[in-house]
Amino acid sequence: MSRTGTADQPSTDVGAQTDTDVVVVGAGPTGLLLAGDLATAGLRVTLVERRPRTTGNLTRAFGVHARTLELLDARGLADELVAGGTALTRLRLFGRLTLDLSRLRSRFPYLLITPQYEVERLLERRARTAGVDFRHDTALRALRQDAEGVTAELAPSGDVGTAGRLRARYLVGADGVRSTVRELVGLPFPGRSVVRSLVLADVRLTRPPGDTLTVDGAGDAFVFVAPFGDGWYRVMGWDRRRPMPDDAPVDLDEIRDIARRACGSDFGMHDARWTSRFHSDERQVPTYRVDRVLLAGDAAHVHSPAGGQGMNTGLQDAANLSWKLAAVLRADPSNPEELLDSYHAERHPVGTAVVRGSGAIIRLAMAGTPLRRTARTAVTGLVTTVRPLSARVTDMLSGIGVSYAAARGAHPLAGRRAPDLALAEGRLYELLREGAFVLVTPRGDHPASPEVTAAPGRVVRATWAHPDRHGALLVRPDGYIAWARD
Repeated sequence: MSRTGTADQPSTDVGAQTDTDVVVVGAGPTGLLLAGDLATAGLRVTLVERRPRTTGNLTRAFGVHARTLELLDARGLADELVAGGTALTRLRLFGRLTLDLSRLRSRFPYLLITPQYEVERLLERRARTAGVDFRHDTALRALRQDAEGVTAELAPSGDVGTAGRLRARYLVGADGVRSTVRELVGLPFPGRSVVRSLVLADVRLTRPPGDTLTVDGAGDAFVFVAPFGDGWYRVMGWDRRRPMPDDAPVDLDEIRDIARRACGSDFGMHDARWTSRFHSDERQVPTYRVDRVLLAGDAAHVHSPAGGQGMNTGLQDAANLSWKLAAVLRADPSNPEELLDSYHAERHPVGTAVVRGSGAIIRLAMAGTPLRRTARTAVTGLVTTVRPLSARVTDMLSGIGVSYAAARGAHPLAGRRAPDLALAEGRLYELLREGAFVLVTPRGDHPASPEVTAAPGRVVRATWAHPDRHGALLVRPDGYIAWARD
C-alpha cells in the first residue's frame, strides 16, 4: 500500500496522463547528476528547486574523491573539472598518519580540491543540454502516490516559482538533510548529533602546513586545513570548551585559538572571506524507497564532514539509481520491482559504512582523555605500519573500495568496481558515456550467457586491447561488474 504525504485524502489521479516521467526534488549535485542521466536516456525530467537560479561562490563541500571522478569521467565531465582544481595525493591525520592516495588504482589517484559550485556548474550544464525542465523558486508542498504514479503539489517559494500539480511516474527526493520529500512520505531519520559548534572559514595563510589535507587535534580541540590551490585555504575547527549555537557569530580569533591549541600554530591565517558555524549529525533513513518515491544523498543519510564524503556519496547514489530507474521506465527489465529494490539493497549499506567511517575519524579527532588519545595513537600507528590496512582505508575513503553483494554462486568479480580497462575501442569509461552496459570479450567471442542477454537496456560490445587476454565482463552503466567469465 502506498504511503503518501496526504494519507487522509484519497487520490483522484489514478490513470491520469503524466506530465513528466520523473520529478527530481533538489538541484544540488545529487539531483543534477540524476536528472541529467535520466534526460540523457531520453526521459522527461522535471527538476524542482526552492532556491532561485544563482551560482554561489562559497560552499561547504570542496573535495571530489577518485570514485566520483571516475563516475564524472563516464559522463565526459572529469577532465574539465580536474583542470580547474587542485590534486592532493596525501592526507595527514593526527600528526603521524599519512594516507598516500597516489597508490590508488585509478586514473584519478588523488583527492581533487574544487568547490561544490564547480561540480554543480558542470552537472547543470549537462542537465540543461539534455533537456531537463528546471523549476526554480518552487517548493514541493504535498505528494500523493497510487499504483501508476505520483502527483506533486507545487507552490512558489520565490518571485518566479511554479504553482499547481505535476503528475509523474516516479519522484526522487534529493532535497538535502531537511528533506520535504522524506517528511511527506513519513520516513523517520533516526540518529543523533555527533559534534556541535563546528566553525568553518575560508582564509589565507602566511605559514601553510604544506600541500596535504591536514587533520590534527589535541585534547579539547581539533582543526582541519585544506588548500584550494589558489592561495585560499579551508579551515574547520572545533573547541570542546566553547559550545555555541549555530547562529552564534564566528570570529577569526576564535579559529586562530582553536588551531593553536589543536596543533601548535594558527598558520598565520588572515583575510577571512567567509565564516560559518554548524553542527554535525549522524542519521540515515531505514529505507531508500517508498513505492514510487526514492531518496538519495543527504535526504537519505547525513554524517560528519570528516573524510569529505558527503557530496561524493550522494553523487554515487545518483549514479546507482539513474540507470535502474531509466531501465524501468523504458520497460527493459523482466522484474522492475527487484531492480528498483536493488537501489536500497546496494546503497543503504554504503551509507551506513560512510556514517560509521566518518564518525570514527571525528571521534578520533575529538579524543579528549589520555586513554582515548592513547587509543588514537595505537590505531593510527597500526594503519601507518600495516600496508594492507592502509590500502583498505584509502580505498574505502576514496570510494574505490566500494563493492556490492553479488548473488550466491556468482563470479568473484561480480559486484566489484570495474577499473578503467584498456579496450580496442578506447577506455572503458569512455564507452560508458553512452549510458549502456558494456560487454567486454576477446576478439571474435560473443558469449550468449543468460546474464548477458537479460541485461536491462542496451549492450555495447567491446574487445580487450591486448589480443592474448581471455575472459569476459559485463559492466553496468554505473561502472560495476554485473557478470564475469574466466
